[in-house]
Amino acid sequence: MKAAGVIAFFSAALYTAAVDALQPVPGVRERSLAEVVAAPVTRRDRIGLVNERVTTTSPEANAFYDQGVAYLHSFVWIEAARSFNQALRIDRNLAMAEVGLSYALGELGLSQEARDASDRAQSRTASVTAKERVRIELRKAQLDAAARPNDADLRTAYRNKLDESLAAFPDDVELLLLVGQAQDPSHDGHGMNVGSSSLPFYLQALARSPDYFAAHHFLIHAYENTRQFDQAVVHAERYAQLAADVPHAHHMYAHVLRRLDRMKEAIAEFEKADQIETGYLKAEAIPPRYDWHYRHNLSLLGTSYQYRGRVTSAGTVLHRAFELEGTTANAFEADRQLWITLLLARGRSDEALTAAQSLIARSDSLTKALGHLLASRALLSLKRPDDAAREGNLALADMRSAGPSGGLLVPEFELTQGELLLRTGQLDGARTTLRSAANKLREATGPDAWVTTLFSLEAIIRTANSVGAWPVLQEFAEQMRELDSTYPGTRYALGLLAEHAGDRAGASARYQEAVTGWVDADPDFPARVDARNRFTALNSANPSPRRP
Repeated sequence: MKAAGVIAFFSAALYTAAVDALQPVPGVRERSLAEVVAAPVTRRDRIGLVNERVTTTSPEANAFYDQGVAYLHSFVWIEAARSFNQALRIDRNLAMAEVGLSYALGELGLSQEARDASDRAQSRTASVTAKERVRIELRKAQLDAAARPNDADLRTAYRNKLDESLAAFPDDVELLLLVGQAQDPSHDGHGMNVGSSSLPFYLQALARSPDYFAAHHFLIHAYENTRQFDQAVVHAERYAQLAADVPHAHHMYAHVLRRLDRMKEAIAEFEKADQIETGYLKAEAIPPRYDWHYRHNLSLLGTSYQYRGRVTSAGTVLHRAFELEGTTANAFEADRQLWITLLLARGRSDEALTAAQSLIARSDSLTKALGHLLASRALLSLKRPDDAAREGNLALADMRSAGPSGGLLVPEFELTQGELLLRTGQLDGARTTLRSAANKLREATGPDAWVTTLFSLEAIIRTANSVGAWPVLQEFAEQMRELDSTYPGTRYALGLLAEHAGDRAGASARYQEAVTGWVDADPDFPARVDARNRFTALNSANPSPRRP
């Protein structure tokens, strides 16, 4: 993806200027998503190489088909759709471009349009190869299963058709990738949540097409989801090299780097992804809300800054993600809470309350419930427990009205309830409730959930420390150590425990580790300032330890 005009902008002022350029122009009508995906597109390079010969008399149409497949394999749904549409403008009978378009439109939430594209491909099966006919039929079977997710027979039929297709064409790389993606537990998954069962198919694909960027990409997800980070990073680095102009390639490399305690390098890759993506959206005049990856990358970049104590940068990025509208106005977007929880962590409770109230004003029940929970936490920080309790009750009502999906917020509800109990002196009830919440959060082992769980545990410790609940602090500091022993916040919490227990040497060592870990934190970052001050106080009568 070309990123013409991209600048290096990670100071707050330059970042704000860059994202301001993406705002709608007053008086200019914003294009619909359907108009965006139908817009002409040019040939691109550095997006990963695909070379699949399909039934067409036009080499140019085939080239745009290959470009669409390349984008499809990197989850760049908009550019995939544009590329397949461009191929169809050149050769309207290119059935495989209709198949690719169906996948891309489905991922963009255009379900009927995806079905229409699949139907058009079906109507052209008489003029395609046997292998292409199999791919056309597979897409129809997948759409049938996706339309009725509770129908086990349709799901089984799709799986069986995949097995039959692979038996007929065992060396076909694209089929191997499809079978690997189908191991995703969701009914229409595209490989993001796959586990170990997908590995044999992806490895076979890589063996048959050495150094194929798509195989590297899917292997990252499979290895990462099975916590084989040393394996994942090899493929992540290569993917970022082979698809250097694709934001998701750098994003995936960053994913893995931060699980290998290489957070500074991870931030650089997230920043690179954002620079490419911001430049692309501006150059192509695409509303950012249509690009799922733009907001997602902002969220992970922001939490990575937060991990390093760079909370000013984190605030700038997470606030931008918070304000960004989604494709659907009433969609639940859990990552909106990241900005508010950062405000709470910084003690900016009034601002957090205002932001939470903006979520309460939205139309969908889950977002309203999340807003009430975050408002409750803000009110607890403001020492208004009765008002906080009322917000918690309103959250519960909205969770119930949301039906089964309301269960998504049970851990957040328990965190809020546990904090209320903790602040009102009900220590036993607080520990039980918070323990239940932490257990649920830690079950979410995905690459994105890891750091937010870490920050949730840290928030518990902050509250426990403020009210002197040392048994609670000890329990959840141990959980932080199990989740990420190298996080500076973990070392700081362990220092607090050691100091409380009278272990001066242990506390001094932990504080020094925290200060060193937060070496590039904001100068006024409270935890680092406190760790440094505590270290100094502990060693004021003993000059032997070196001041961090």
